[in-house]
Amino acid sequence: MPLAHLREVIHQQQYGREWFDDEAPQHIREIPAFRIDRTPVTNIDFHAFVTATGYRTGAEARGFGLMYGATYWQTDPRVCWHTPAPGIDAVTDRPEHPVLHVNVSDAEAYARWAGKRLPTEIEWEYAAHGPAWAPYPWGADWNADALACAEHWAGTLHNLDEWSTWWRARYSHQGPNPGTTPVGAFSPIGDSPYGVADMAGNVAEWTASEYTPYACGTQIDPALSAAMLLRYRVVRGGGWKHMRWQTRTTERIACVSNYSSFEIGFRCAADDRPNTTPEGYQCA
Repeated sequence: MPLAHLREVIHQQQYGREWFDDEAPQHIREIPAFRIDRTPVTNIDFHAFVTATGYRTGAEARGFGLMYGATYWQTDPRVCWHTPAPGIDAVTDRPEHPVLHVNVSDAEAYARWAGKRLPTEIEWEYAAHGPAWAPYPWGADWNADALACAEHWAGTLHNLDEWSTWWRARYSHQGPNPGTTPVGAFSPIGDSPYGVADMAGNVAEWTASEYTPYACGTQIDPALSAAMLLRYRVVRGGGWKHMRWQTRTTERIACVSNYSSFEIGFRCAADDRPNTTPEGYQCA
């Protein structure tokens, strides 16, 4: 990420520079050719996996799902991947929406069943902005009409106070119902240069990479340093309730691998195999 962009982000919102320093320094990496799903895994996709294998997710095993209440996070024993919020049937009501309430083990189990894997953080970012860096999959300029996120629904939000006002109003009318959309709903305007959809917004996405610094000696927020020591996983892309800064192609979110909630999903990737083009894949 260029330092000029980092400075711009810092001036636009209320977090300090240390919160974003894990995105620096900008650097070049070589990666082998790979393939990546055009969209996140959907509820109907995950249903096929569960039907075939009898798999139980981590949220089902622990007995509750995690959602955001009027002012803070809350648990609900009725909630898991097939009931992403009370009263919603994921398969019947939202078959083409991205699956939610899945942790790393759940995502990796699905990927193995499908003959794929999770993308690395580098692969994910390359698919998101292409060979030339850009803050959003579609380019340099913010466009709230190109993705499902808080500012698509609420209009411009400048800080957490404005976000909280919007969220409380939304919660009073819709409760914790996830504001996801069918995958690819914002195509082609929101697609990356490779035609990959939903790389910004809709759901934040698990990657295969542990959360580590790009360079030794990087000074970052202490909470992020702790996440590195505890080998958290990198989550990318931001989700349906995030503001613009969390949906950038370089934003790095760190989560413990057994975490799941109503805003994180995943997509799959695979090593490139010459002369084959698996359905649903885009070459990156």
